[in-house]
Amino acid sequence: MVEKRLGALPVAAEFLRRLDVAGTVDELCSGSASAHLTHGQVIEALVANRLTSPAPLVRVGDWARTWAVEEVLGIEPGLLNDDRLARALDAIAPKLEQIAGTVGARAIAEFGIDVSRLHWDMTSMSVHGAYPQEDQDEQYPVIKYGHPKDRRVDLKQVQAGLAVSADGGVPVHARVFGGGAAEVSQVVGAMKGLQTIAGEQEFLMVADSKLVSYPNIAALLEAGVPFIAPVPAAQIKDEVYAALDLEQAAVVDWLPERDAGKAAGEREVYRVLEDVHTLAGPRKRDPILTVRRILVHSTGNAAGQRAARAKRLAKAAEDLDKLARAAGGRHYKSGEKVAARAGVIAAKRRVASCLRWHVEQDESGVPSLNWHFDQEVLDAEAAVDGWYALITPLTAEQAAPGDVLIQYKGQGAVERRYADFKGPLAVTPVFVQHNHRVAALIQVICLALLVFSLIERQVRRALGPEQTMIGLYPDNRRVRPTGRMVLYHLAELTLRIGNVTDPPTVQITRGVQLHLLELLGVEVTQTRWPQT
Repeated sequence: MVEKRLGALPVAAEFLRRLDVAGTVDELCSGSASAHLTHGQVIEALVANRLTSPAPLVRVGDWARTWAVEEVLGIEPGLLNDDRLARALDAIAPKLEQIAGTVGARAIAEFGIDVSRLHWDMTSMSVHGAYPQEDQDEQYPVIKYGHPKDRRVDLKQVQAGLAVSADGGVPVHARVFGGGAAEVSQVVGAMKGLQTIAGEQEFLMVADSKLVSYPNIAALLEAGVPFIAPVPAAQIKDEVYAALDLEQAAVVDWLPERDAGKAAGEREVYRVLEDVHTLAGPRKRDPILTVRRILVHSTGNAAGQRAARAKRLAKAAEDLDKLARAAGGRHYKSGEKVAARAGVIAAKRRVASCLRWHVEQDESGVPSLNWHFDQEVLDAEAAVDGWYALITPLTAEQAAPGDVLIQYKGQGAVERRYADFKGPLAVTPVFVQHNHRVAALIQVICLALLVFSLIERQVRRALGPEQTMIGLYPDNRRVRPTGRMVLYHLAELTLRIGNVTDPPTVQITRGVQLHLLELLGVEVTQTRWPQT
């Protein structure tokens, strides 16, 4: 009697079949007719590995031997050596955008995903290794230093961009970029990719402030693609916000999920006003672009900014009082040293705008420090707390100011997918030899994220409008299932393989596993795999 881990392999195999990942890869990247495995089969195995037990390429063969890969995917574990995996990555590297676009379009059609609103954003992944510039292929995303989201400035990076549907948070489009690619310059390419997969269906593109540049807005307006994005803080002066009358702003009928259980007085409140935003081009002959601007006030943001300011002021006051006591002592004998230290404190604590100080010396030359915070400056800063702005070409008939804000708030969906990208799917650390293989591996993980998201969406849709269930946590509280939790519970499934007279059987130890399989529409208990 042999037992192998089954986990979510049957679920992954079913979703990969519906997406036709192997067929798409094999059509775009044909391999040798004598090969034991096609490139499509290898890529499906890599996706399944990421969904069940992420491993470096050199360990994928070990995973296949201990898991029921041969029984479910029909792949002999010994064929999944690191050389074969590398050759598959080499094969798909020139076709990454075509593969992503074809599979994304298939997902939209096969699973009926509503792509009328898509959220776009980019993230970075640190890459371990030297990757000299001269050894990289310039035709593919170049691994280099950039502005990493994880703040690992000591490591080079590669970047990925995702377009996530508001319907279920499904990443229907993914692209890989070099480590030095500027986010602001990738918006137009993303828009064209989204137009391709959306076909004739119109969509609303929601993004972060990197979208807001003259070339991007001009291209979006010319293409007739509606968008929503926050205006970078530097583009709107504080005086604009300070002049706004909060009493005239309309309260938005929307409640964040995190505030659902709070009392009315403790909930975050959003208010909106509306005016016009203009963008001037880099050249004098460039036409002025005019779009609708929604001015948003958040009580939660205001409270956070007040708390942060109070914390900065408190720390600065502590440092300045300590300096005032030390002035004239061993370390600060001269006025120049006291002044230099005061300047450092002002910069470090970010209070230079409101700090007023001067150094005096008595008749014997002993310095002293006098300081205070300018209350008028602090009041002016407080007047703009909680305000930010969104821009959109949508008309008032298409979306009221509050509706614009609500649609923008869906941007959290793409952030959550990046958390899955780097968490359950273990995107980092990346150890691959060539930059084209790095790009291919990132695209494979994007395919895994697509399947991961579809699994989550399928379970929630099958649960009905409430989208909650019990059994996922020990206390049996009712929660919305996440892809991470679904895979966690399915991971304990095993396949028991007997002799010729004893067919393989699936070992289901808990009712929640059977419930999840029913919600996913996967009948593993009815499956009969061939004997090995």
